Amino acid sequence: MPVAERRRETMTRMPVLQSGGSWITGRIPARVAGCESALTRSGEPVKRKRLVIPEPEDKLDAAAAPIVVVSGPEDEPPGWRQVDWRRAEENVRRLRQRIFTASKAGDLRRVRRLQKLMLRSRSNTLLSVRRVTERNAGRLSAGVDGEVVLTPEAKVELVDRVTYSREPFKALPVRRVYIPKQGGKQRPLGIPTILDRVCQARVVNALEPEWEARFEPKSYGFRPGRGCHDAIEAVFQVGKGKSPRRLWVLDADLAGAFDRIGHDHILTMIGSFPAREMIRQWLKAGVIEQGRLHRTEEGTPQGGVASPVLLNIALHGMEQAAGARYGADNHAMKGTPVLIRYADDFVVHCHTRQEAFEIKARLAEWLTPRGLAFNEDKTKVVSLSEGYDFLGFNVRRYRRKLLIKPSTAALRRIRKRLRDELRNLLGSNAQAVIRRLNPIVRGWAAYYRTQVSAVAFGKLDHYLWRLTLKWATRSHANKPMRWIIRQYFGTFNKTRQDRWVFGHRDSGSYLHRFAWTNIVRHTIVKHKASVDDPQLADYWASRRRKTLLPINHTARQLYRAQDGRCAICNSTLLAAQDRPQTPREWEQWLATTRKAIHNARDTATPDNAAPRLTHPHCNPNRQPPGLARAGCRETGTSGS
Repeated sequence: MPVAERRRETMTRMPVLQSGGSWITGRIPARVAGCESALTRSGEPVKRKRLVIPEPEDKLDAAAAPIVVVSGPEDEPPGWRQVDWRRAEENVRRLRQRIFTASKAGDLRRVRRLQKLMLRSRSNTLLSVRRVTERNAGRLSAGVDGEVVLTPEAKVELVDRVTYSREPFKALPVRRVYIPKQGGKQRPLGIPTILDRVCQARVVNALEPEWEARFEPKSYGFRPGRGCHDAIEAVFQVGKGKSPRRLWVLDADLAGAFDRIGHDHILTMIGSFPAREMIRQWLKAGVIEQGRLHRTEEGTPQGGVASPVLLNIALHGMEQAAGARYGADNHAMKGTPVLIRYADDFVVHCHTRQEAFEIKARLAEWLTPRGLAFNEDKTKVVSLSEGYDFLGFNVRRYRRKLLIKPSTAALRRIRKRLRDELRNLLGSNAQAVIRRLNPIVRGWAAYYRTQVSAVAFGKLDHYLWRLTLKWATRSHANKPMRWIIRQYFGTFNKTRQDRWVFGHRDSGSYLHRFAWTNIVRHTIVKHKASVDDPQLADYWASRRRKTLLPINHTARQLYRAQDGRCAICNSTLLAAQDRPQTPREWEQWLATTRKAIHNARDTATPDNAAPRLTHPHCNPNRQPPGLARAGCRETGTSGS
């Protein structure tokens, strides 16, 4: 077959970036001198020639083609919006499944070969750039180089910098920032550079499926397809019933797990992973705080894309160390404890108080080689009748019945948040109050709706009604109470027979109530189920369809009609790893993704009114966030 025909046949099978007549294949295995041009990390063109080489044994993008044509970008830069995202996702998903299958079978040699293939896959690079520049919450935060990527052109340039870099990899230090945490303390975060974040995302796609085949069944934190609600439901399954066996609980807390975990242990656990040297450089890169470079001899920075995966790898084996064992029916064996872990936060359900203290001593010894230890001030042994707090919920038995409710600390935090927000909104109009508070109310209710929260929702509604009434009386100190009530309260929600709803008369918008969020029980994920297991593809597809999002009826129908995919890029609207896991994350999702879902209209229709579901960043008429800041309009990058 002539070379030109082979090239045309091969290109039809591979995810490409198109612009004019330019094509980019799935991988560029080597640099050679020649006639075609590509971009280096510095943006300079590099001459290449076209090669025809045999396809590797474990190929990703062309399953049936005997050979592959490798080419680089030619005249015009490729278009970001022309990428076939669905095909790119399919390529990465398929290779992750192959890594998972090989790891589960114990074929380490094949695992390493497939991981090398993933690390040089262009589909993996495309999805990694998209993840850190469009989907991550910290996409607008710059590292020590002061660079963020905002425009499609800048994203294409970033893909080329990662793919065609001539320089050997060298990790840069992270930028240290602090965020407030409970108790008035501050949590340190380390923000890597945008290039390091992309490389970490590529490494995660190669490393994570290997360990997904090994991870223990009761580990729920920072794993695709698993989350906080699964961990809480696992707690309920252990303690439910009139006479459960495990009535004592070791409520454990690790002291600075991310900051103290040992580097040598992490590197030992990952073994001969192909990107081991990159991970070592990220761990040893150091931290820049107040203009000074500090060495990092231990810990992995919170804020890095790879940090959660590395923490899970370091803590792998904790269930076995605690003595947890499971039978063929996936239930805990008689006489053994049950350990439920979400990242570095975990609880151990035991039969007796003495057993709980023995397990604590055993785990303390197991944690020492990993550089970790218990936080003695927060670690305690309690009975289920006393109760304990876990992931924002309070777990306690009331008269032989287990109830899981929002914790007192969580209720205190949301009351303070609402109070501070309304204090800051003094002088604003009702529409600004509604716009600011609605995502907070909906996000908090969406997180706590899976457990016994109806009473807490009702109390919060009453508290919020008092706050809004106080805000209205302060805003109109010279008006009588009857005028204030008539102006700001009424039956704004026509589906609810409630005349005390806070709203805005001119626009008709109103403040959502906590109690309007229905209680929906969460279905726990299967025992060892992983999204990378090809044998469970139907299970995960069914689970995704049955998952109810806090969106209205029209949007829910569109979500099902579009099979959960964006109408523009055809990729998943809410990937398993992107599902919100905290009230703050739900708030952010409701303030951005949900808003885009409701407002997106299909401009191709004659009446310009056909609704569709899209990603916020896929709207071609939407200006990228941050471009209004000085220095961002031209280049798509910003210093900080």
